[in-house]
Amino acid sequence: MTKTIAIVATFDTKGAECAYLRDEIVRMGAQALLIDIGVVDDAAIDVDITNAEIATKGGTELAELRQNPSREIASEVMIRGATDTMLDLITSHKVDGMISLGGTQGTNNCCRVMAALPYGFPKVMLSTMASGDTSGYVGIKDITMMFSVSDILGLNPFFRRILSNAAGAVVGMAEGAIQVEFDTDKPVVGITNLGVLTQGTMRAMELLADRGYETIVFHAVGAGGRAMEQLMREGFITAVLDYALGDITDALFGGIRAADAERLTVAGELGIPQVVVPGGVDHIGIMLDEPNTVPDAYKDRIYSYHNPVILVPRTTGPELVRMMEEIRDRLAGAKANTVFMLPKKGVSSYSVEGGVLFDAESDAAFFAAVHDLLPDHIPLIEVEAAAEDPAFVERAVDELVKLIEGAKT
Repeated sequence: MTKTIAIVATFDTKGAECAYLRDEIVRMGAQALLIDIGVVDDAAIDVDITNAEIATKGGTELAELRQNPSREIASEVMIRGATDTMLDLITSHKVDGMISLGGTQGTNNCCRVMAALPYGFPKVMLSTMASGDTSGYVGIKDITMMFSVSDILGLNPFFRRILSNAAGAVVGMAEGAIQVEFDTDKPVVGITNLGVLTQGTMRAMELLADRGYETIVFHAVGAGGRAMEQLMREGFITAVLDYALGDITDALFGGIRAADAERLTVAGELGIPQVVVPGGVDHIGIMLDEPNTVPDAYKDRIYSYHNPVILVPRTTGPELVRMMEEIRDRLAGAKANTVFMLPKKGVSSYSVEGGVLFDAESDAAFFAAVHDLLPDHIPLIEVEAAAEDPAFVERAVDELVKLIEGAKT
């Protein structure tokens, strides 16, 4: 079956480039559907869905946008219209991939449309901005960013090659895509992880696989937690071993792996079975301006280095009490199928006895806070083992499987 690729761009300023991209997509055996999100002028080439149609879909007539031109207002209207259009096309199985090209404004607008599309749907953004920090554009979605090298302003032998490569990327994705099937009787389990918990995570994956469950692991460094919770909302993940909460620690104390405000709330909101472990709350991740240095704020506490430019100072007793207050607040809305597990001999490899951040006094303050602050409706299971110890991991998996099985009845 011939694949159809949507080209979403400002066809008033990038008509020649989009025409060449269209021709390359066709040459590679696919079809192209041209969607214009330009506002200032009409498209320089024939398109399939006009900017007037997109504006109307976005809630404002194109003529009105042109009467009182405002890039901010126009962008919101065209993003909304293009997003709704793409979602309708995907739902009706009329498109198999999306490609866009643009500079600063075009990249922002098109990536916002892509961010609203389902995971797994091919998304390629050819951009002048793709050689720098693309996190603001990609966010937590599977957007492929490709650097245009030159400005996207006219055709030449070099840029034709770039456009051809971009066409090949999106056509290849669409042609090679597989239909993912999920067995609702065997939920896919999301697991959060940090490097200081990896051995435990690998063991949990093995144990869950032995019971017939597939797993998706997320690095708890901010974006990973957000991605996991978005996949919960979209139904990909239906059970959670929330094994690493270091991103919440960093959110509270200025670390580089900061979670957002929704972290640790979504599974409870949706009623998804979850086992929560305070893995990695024993340290903060601090990015250094100079390698192997220690900022004055951390010189009086235990610390180590995750690598030469990331300092990991130990969290203090008062900080861990504050951390538990935050956990309490984020779990307050969790439904009955939530369990909190506490590894009494260390919440990561850093803080086990003999570890570089071992601090029994701070641990004791945290353990007391867990008892004092954990919501009454959430069971607490304490295990005399470290977070990565096989005994702890096996118990965590057992508890999660119990919750999963209980949710079926």
